[in-house]
Amino acid sequence: MTTSKLRARALGIPLQGQPGPLNAITDIPGIEVGTVELLSSEDPALASRGIPVQTGVTAILPRGRDPVPRPVFAGQFSLNGNGEMTGAHWVRDGGWFCGPVMLTNSHSVGIVHHATVRWMIETYGAHWENAHLWAMPVVAETYDGVLNDINGLHIREEHARAAIDAAKPGPVAEGNTGGGAGMICYEFKGGTGTASRIVEIDGKSFTVGTLVQANHGLRPWLTVAGKRVGQSMNEDRIPDMQTERGSIIVVLATDLPLSPGQLERLSRRASIGISRSGTPGGNNSGDIFLAFSTANAMALPQLSGPWRTMTMLNDELLDPVYLAAVEAVDEAILNALCAATDVPLARPAVGTCRAIDTERLMGLLDAPRANAGDRQAVDKAKAHS
Repeated sequence: MTTSKLRARALGIPLQGQPGPLNAITDIPGIEVGTVELLSSEDPALASRGIPVQTGVTAILPRGRDPVPRPVFAGQFSLNGNGEMTGAHWVRDGGWFCGPVMLTNSHSVGIVHHATVRWMIETYGAHWENAHLWAMPVVAETYDGVLNDINGLHIREEHARAAIDAAKPGPVAEGNTGGGAGMICYEFKGGTGTASRIVEIDGKSFTVGTLVQANHGLRPWLTVAGKRVGQSMNEDRIPDMQTERGSIIVVLATDLPLSPGQLERLSRRASIGISRSGTPGGNNSGDIFLAFSTANAMALPQLSGPWRTMTMLNDELLDPVYLAAVEAVDEAILNALCAATDVPLARPAVGTCRAIDTERLMGLLDAPRANAGDRQAVDKAKAHS
């Protein structure tokens, strides 16, 4: 699914920090992202059900298609745990995971987990046969039942596999894509968003990137660049949404060498990132975050000797890393909003979930529009379509 809509920065929304070349999680070398959508608007068989089907799967491969199973050090944090992220217990205890990170809807976690385990067994072949290794991929979800026939259980094993097979480096499709196809953000159409920041440490450049599945927030809360714009955008709200029904998954990644403890602290900063757009982390929201580092590549512990060594950043230098994460998460949510397009409601079955009117938004911000000097940013944004 493609879009020619401009991203938040190219629109002229004032955002701080230096993004990477793609302003995406894939600015970190080795990371690949793939998305697959199931849309009744494009599939007559799905359309025949009468209830809109708008859902999908997103795959993030931290180490691309390396045929050797190499873990990534990781940390995890749940601001509000009304949701699911498989493997989180081990990330908190062991400090690492191996294999893809998958995002989908609430009722499809099981089948996506099953498909990803099968992919790992097949991809890593002999390692799994000969070493009694276990596969525990990270699969996270948000609820798309307002826009999707979620109880129809349309996601199947082949869809999860297709998302993994589609994973590649380069631009990431945003908005109504992958697991974000049926998601709502501040009562506008939400979904998949990504962003990145460059951090300079000891004369070297590193990247902090993020991918979000944004399905959270109530309209009056929406805050962009510090302004409570949602209070002035009360038209076309979602019927009967007096309390928050959604969630947000944030995946943070970096090529900085960080320890599991540092990555757990980094994952907590996603809370500050999502709060910049206005959410307090509602009671019904699953605000669940994961952070991992592609540095310190090494074999699985089960395949290693008695001693393991790693490089880690001095804690005293973490402040700019935290700031980069906060800025990137905020921008990724805005990118999800800006890229999204209108879709029909599933429940209630009458009405439309509108994408945010970016012209109206810019008027409320009283911000200058992108001009000739911003053309390079505009062209980069279009490259994500």
